[in-house]
Amino acid sequence: MEPSKDISRLIEIMAALRDPETGCPWDIEQNFETIKPYTVEEAYEVADAIERKDMDDLCDELGDLLLQVVFHARMAEEAGEFSFGDVVEAITRKMIRRHPHVFARSDADTPDAVKKQWDEIKQAEKRERMERRALRGITEDFKTGFLGSVQRSFPALTEALKLQERAAKVGFDWSAPEPILDKIEEEVDELRIALREGDKSKVSDELGDLIFAVVNIGRHVKADPEQALRGTNTKFRRRFNHIETVLDAEGESLEAASLERMEEIWQAAKAIERAVVAGAE
Repeated sequence: MEPSKDISRLIEIMAALRDPETGCPWDIEQNFETIKPYTVEEAYEVADAIERKDMDDLCDELGDLLLQVVFHARMAEEAGEFSFGDVVEAITRKMIRRHPHVFARSDADTPDAVKKQWDEIKQAEKRERMERRALRGITEDFKTGFLGSVQRSFPALTEALKLQERAAKVGFDWSAPEPILDKIEEEVDELRIALREGDKSKVSDELGDLIFAVVNIGRHVKADPEQALRGTNTKFRRRFNHIETVLDAEGESLEAASLERMEEIWQAAKAIERAVVAGAE
């Protein structure tokens, strides 16, 4: 098997990896749910490469993302649902249909006319989608109703924020941040109970409720939860790197260091940061 610029080679590789007899044991045991987190992760890595303006990484990460598409399509083909070719056909049909001003006769020759035409085509596609779902017996549809405009494809924190913002438009909202703190304490108590009971499903459910409440207070104080968490992630990286640097200078490793020693260095890193901030002021 040799590398190639032809997409068919990637499809062949995935088929070989999924072969029940001669394939890769890890690839064979995967399913849509187990692969889903990797798909999301690869999309984020593409975005990261773009933000860093690293074209070499972007090429590599786009390949990883394409692999995810091929992986899902292969599993769907094995289940008798659709193939990679069907995925390509579906998106090409959609793009041709949504751009009649490019690929067919159309009077849409201004941006406003194109947008109006696009919206009309999307509405027609939405009706067709509902008909297909009905034939499959799928009744629940999160794209309908007042919250339907909030995409489930958003990162969970962003989706939570937008759901709350949307609900607030009709008055389903807290009047001030303080009561949300009480709600957070209530959710913490419920999480403690779930932990004591040892029910993993309930723990996950209560943890979700707690995070949702934390997002809510972030919205009320005008602190975007995604950006707030990103800032904390950066802070954690910086402090943990300090732990690693200090231990390395002392001839120790992260694996051999005790939690108490790492915590001591962590607190020292915090003190350094506070001193830097105070000096800047």
